[in-house]
Amino acid sequence: MTTLHEATTPHAAAVPTTPTAPTTPADLSVWPASATEPRPGDLAVGGVPLAEVADRFGTPVYLLDEGEVRERCRTYRQAFPEAEVLYAAKAFLCRAMVRWTDEEGLGLDVCSAGELELAVTAGFPPERIVLHGNAKSPHDLELALRLGVGRIVIDSPVEIARLAAALGPDGRQQVLVRVVPGVAAGGHEKIRTGTEDQQFGLSLSDGHAQHAIARVLDQPQLRLVGLHCHLGSQITSVKPYVTAVRRMVGLLARLRDQHGLVLPELDLGGGHGIAYRPGEPALDPAVLARRVRAELAASCAAADLPVPRLIIEPGRAIAGPAGIAVYHVLAVKRTGDHTFVAVDGGMSDNPRPALYGVRYAPRLIGRPATAPLTPVTVVGRHCEAGDVLAEAQLPADIRPGDLLAVPAAGAYQLSMASGYNLVGRPPVVAVHAGRARLLVRRESLADLRSRDVGV
Repeated sequence: MTTLHEATTPHAAAVPTTPTAPTTPADLSVWPASATEPRPGDLAVGGVPLAEVADRFGTPVYLLDEGEVRERCRTYRQAFPEAEVLYAAKAFLCRAMVRWTDEEGLGLDVCSAGELELAVTAGFPPERIVLHGNAKSPHDLELALRLGVGRIVIDSPVEIARLAAALGPDGRQQVLVRVVPGVAAGGHEKIRTGTEDQQFGLSLSDGHAQHAIARVLDQPQLRLVGLHCHLGSQITSVKPYVTAVRRMVGLLARLRDQHGLVLPELDLGGGHGIAYRPGEPALDPAVLARRVRAELAASCAAADLPVPRLIIEPGRAIAGPAGIAVYHVLAVKRTGDHTFVAVDGGMSDNPRPALYGVRYAPRLIGRPATAPLTPVTVVGRHCEAGDVLAEAQLPADIRPGDLLAVPAAGAYQLSMASGYNLVGRPPVVAVHAGRARLLVRRESLADLRSRDVGV
C-alpha cells in the first residue's frame, strides 16, 4: 500500500508530537567548525540559525560559511608556505569567493573565459591566475592573453599553434605543459584524470608529452616555466601524489639531459578529498605537504636537480566543507517497507549523486527529533529515477514542511547546476559572525524566460 502526505505550502506548520525517543547531540564532524546546536533540533552556522536562513531566503538555499572558507585557505598556506596555492574555481565561484581567496593570498585556477572574466572583473589580479582545460576555445585563449593571465596550461598540441598565432611575433606568454603521469586516483572512474584512458593532458609513457614540450621550445613566444599534472578528484590518499612527484621529477631530469632545460615550477593539481558523511576519510593538507615535500626533495637530489617551486590547486577541499544546502520536505511516500522523502531541490542543484553515485548525510533541522531514526531515501523533485540525494537515517515522523540540511555542499553542486524542468537555481547566502547576506540571488522564471527569444 502506498500513502502520500503533501504540504499545502513549503512552510506548512509542524504538528506537535509527543516525544517517543530521546534526542542526541548532533554529530557535527562534517559540518563547518562554526556549527553549533544551540537547542535540540536547531543548528546554526556562522552564528546564524539555518532555519532562519530558510525562512528569510526560501528554499532550496545554499549557505557558505565565510569563516570556514578563509580558515581553509589559511590552512593550505600554512601547510605549503613555500608553494603557490591556487583555488580551483570550478568547484564553485562567485564574486565573494574571488574576494575571499584574494584576501587570503591564494591564486586562482580557472578553466574558461567565463570563470576568468568573473575573477578579473571582481578585481582579482590576472597575473595570479592560471588557465587550463582540455578543450580551450580560441575565445578562451584570446581573452586570457588580452587580460594578461600569469600562466596557460597547454593540454594538446593544437594549443601550441593557436597560442603562438594569437601572440604574434612580439608576444610572450608563460606556459605549463599538462602531463599524464599514469597514476590512477579519484573517488569515481569519471573523475580520474591521471591515467592514459581519458581526454586530459599529454601522455608520458607514449612520448606525446616530450614531443609537445619540444614543440613549445621551438616557439619563441612561449616561455615554458614548468610541468602540470592532475590525478583526479576526491582523492583521500597521499600515495598517488607521491608517485606522481617521482614520475614528474623523472621527466624534469630527462628534459634537462635532452634540452639543457631546468624548469622552475611543478604543478601537482588538486583533487584533495573531503568527508561527506561522518566517519569518511579526508585528505589532510599537512600530511600531504610533508610527504610531497620529502619526496620532491629526495627525487630532485637523486637526479641532481634543484627543487622546483610547487603549485597546488585545492578546490573542493576549500569550498566543499564550507557549504550547506537546505531544503523543505514536500512529500513523504511509504511504499511497502520503503520510505521516500521528497524535497524541493534535487539533481538540478546537485547532480553529483546522479553522476557519481555519491551520498550525503542530511539532517532534520528546525524542530527536535522526537521519533526513532528510520532508513529513508531522500529524493529530488525531478522526473528521473536517478534523482536520489541520499540514503539516510531520519526521524520516523518526518513530514511535509520539515527542513533538511545537507552538509559538505559547497563544491560541485551549484557550479554544476542546470535548468532541468525549468527549475531556477537556488540562491547562495554567506553566513559570518551572526549575519547572513545574499551573494547570488535565486534564478527566477523571468530569468529563464528572458533567454527564450524565438517566436
